[in-house]
Amino acid sequence: MSEFDKNPLMALSDAMAAAVDQAGEATVLVNGRARMPASGIGFGEDLVLTANHVVEREEDLTVMLPAGREVAAAVAGRDSRTDLAVLRLAEAGLVVARQAEHPARVGQIALALGRPTPGGIQASLGVISAVGGANFHGRMPENFIRTDAIPYPGFSGGPLINAAGEVLGLNTSGLARGMSLAIPADFAWHVAQMLVDHGSIQRGYLGIRSQLVEISTVMQSALGRSQETGLLVMGVEPESPAEKGGLLIGDIVVGLAGDPVSEHEQLVSGLIGDVVGQPVQVEVLRGGQPLTVTVTVGVQQPGEHRRRGRRWRR
Repeated sequence: MSEFDKNPLMALSDAMAAAVDQAGEATVLVNGRARMPASGIGFGEDLVLTANHVVEREEDLTVMLPAGREVAAAVAGRDSRTDLAVLRLAEAGLVVARQAEHPARVGQIALALGRPTPGGIQASLGVISAVGGANFHGRMPENFIRTDAIPYPGFSGGPLINAAGEVLGLNTSGLARGMSLAIPADFAWHVAQMLVDHGSIQRGYLGIRSQLVEISTVMQSALGRSQETGLLVMGVEPESPAEKGGLLIGDIVVGLAGDPVSEHEQLVSGLIGDVVGQPVQVEVLRGGQPLTVTVTVGVQQPGEHRRRGRRWRR
């Protein structure tokens, strides 16, 4: 073995370059705005996942493939609140990006990629500095990934990848100015599939005002699982799905449709998609004892979260 092969920094450098090469094959240029083009990720053989804010027009859209060939595209679906959009190409042939098996972790090395020019793939190295829930200007991704990687112009819509070239998230500057953020891949993929299936995102509401509270060990024992927090119902909107379903002030919401609810973002995420307009099981603690009530999720019309106000947005 040569001295070159023994150098761990060179090995790391080569591994990162290989990761960029791999993910770069699934990273495209999206030409959907007047100024600098942006980037996108291969979601299907003829589908590109990108940031909604970079698609400023819905006519004369094109996508440039890594090999340099330009293909016409059309909007298959878009959602401004999550800043995600899916484009359908006029022909198949995309390399589909590989989603990371494990979610992003604080301290993990990550690479932000973009293809903002025909010149080729670009990359920026950073460390994941935060992973958590978010609510930027009424937009509510389930959580976000923040890194210290430099968000170069045109990187929005491109992938944030790990050292194996797997996608951790989708880069965006459309949720918070001055911050390098990425929408986690599992959430972005979930929203993208709904956009492909329906063209838009169906959102529901219960009509409650809630506050995050701790669940005592005694109540956790009664619940039958280890769950440290839940949502205390502070108010119930008159004639709302929550009132009709029997939710009461003082209930602690701990589950929705069979999934635990330990924070606000999980409830918001659980009220998206096929569950809208359908009866769902809401698990609560009432008087310290578990109880399940059935609530038919209300249909939130576009813009309703602003008209009704944040007080009753859930």
